[in-house]
Amino acid sequence: MKIFYLGFSLIFILLAPVYVFGYQNVTSADTNEVIRLNKEAYKARLSEATQTVRIADKAIKLARKINYPNGIAEAYRIKGIGLGYLYDQVKAFDCYNEALSYFKSVGNKNGTAKVYNNIGNLYRDNDYETALSYFKTGKSLAVSLKDTALLASLNLNIGNVFYRKKQYFDAIAQFAMARKMFEQVHDDANLISCLQNTGVTYYSMGQYDKAKEMLLKANEGAKKFEMNATISSIDLALADVYIAQRKFEDAEKIIREGSSYSLNKKVDYDYKYTTYQLEYKRKNYEKALSYLTNLYQLDSVDYHNYVSNQITILKDKNERDVINKEKALLEEQRKNSNYMFWGALLVAALSIGVIGLLVFNVKRKAETNQRLTELNAEVSRQKDNLDRINHHLEEIIDERTKDLQIKNKKLSEYSSYLSHQIRGPIATLKGLMNLEKEGLVDKQECIKMMNKCVSEIDDKIIDMSDMLHDPDRAGF
Repeated sequence: MKIFYLGFSLIFILLAPVYVFGYQNVTSADTNEVIRLNKEAYKARLSEATQTVRIADKAIKLARKINYPNGIAEAYRIKGIGLGYLYDQVKAFDCYNEALSYFKSVGNKNGTAKVYNNIGNLYRDNDYETALSYFKTGKSLAVSLKDTALLASLNLNIGNVFYRKKQYFDAIAQFAMARKMFEQVHDDANLISCLQNTGVTYYSMGQYDKAKEMLLKANEGAKKFEMNATISSIDLALADVYIAQRKFEDAEKIIREGSSYSLNKKVDYDYKYTTYQLEYKRKNYEKALSYLTNLYQLDSVDYHNYVSNQITILKDKNERDVINKEKALLEEQRKNSNYMFWGALLVAALSIGVIGLLVFNVKRKAETNQRLTELNAEVSRQKDNLDRINHHLEEIIDERTKDLQIKNKKLSEYSSYLSHQIRGPIATLKGLMNLEKEGLVDKQECIKMMNKCVSEIDDKIIDMSDMLHDPDRAGF
């Protein structure tokens, strides 16, 4: 066995110079092309992420062909960035782990730090502490390398985590450091992102004027460099600021602009929600309700939870794969057995995960069905109550109508009676008054007859009052 290893080592030493010489001859013509493709792919990430993935795949293929590990690693890293902008975190995580494996194999600390930064971004919205752990690991490497551009990016991302933890003053401090560094290295794209994040943080602090100032600067820069996805994101934040300031016309204008730059479903969902908030603040409740109904149908909370679970599963898978690859380099004879062992373990883990997801989905579906049944029963009960109330109201209305008809009839009779019965004595009184004025009747006799007329009128009035208040009397 010792002789075998000694012979293997001797062959390796003899062939290594030949391999290196051949490698240099092959890559001298193509490494620059790989580098160019990677730069082109990275540049396209903000405006056309699908282009980033396509060009990165081309770079991977060429780098593999010429056996250029750093080029392969960087192409995988940039592909992961493109997939991240396309919200495909699962595949992005897989690409980052491939990049990490290649960078470590050639001792590239700068590339390793960049990948840690990228992986931290995947956890940024779901697991703050894990994200900070990756960012700080990357930052320690960047400090040792004195890489200002990488330090700026890591400070920006650490600030983003502080923002999500609602540590706004810490976030502002991190963004300020990042902005100075980005200005030093003339990284306009990340400087725009830094301005945007600073504006969003000021908005969360209620400092709307500062937020608007930062976001407008970011918007101007993004348009200058045709960063479509970034413009859409900045306009979304600006719309929130304008709504908070009750500048509804400005908000509507910026929403239209931002929507035209939207490149994915997640941003479309966010714009629909912002439009709902705008209409609600305007008190256009009918429009707000229609947007809210549409948002409810598009809700993707379950999808994000599913993606988070898949990231965790794939993280474990890739860590095991990296361990297997490292062991395979040192223990070639045990490679097959190790792959079989870890493969079986992976299948078991995935099987358990799939079973868990199925059980979870079944339980959730049962709970949803039960809730829908309860809601349907409640709706039926409310409908029955409304039917009973409506029926009772109809009966009350019928009774009131009949009562009014009876009263109207009595009033009509009263009017007729008044016309025929009261008018006669009053005419007699008027005649007596005229006779007395002309001296044609004795004054005492006139007074006597007038008293008789008044008594007759009083009797008629009493009789009418009795008839109006006595429901048993049919008429006058």
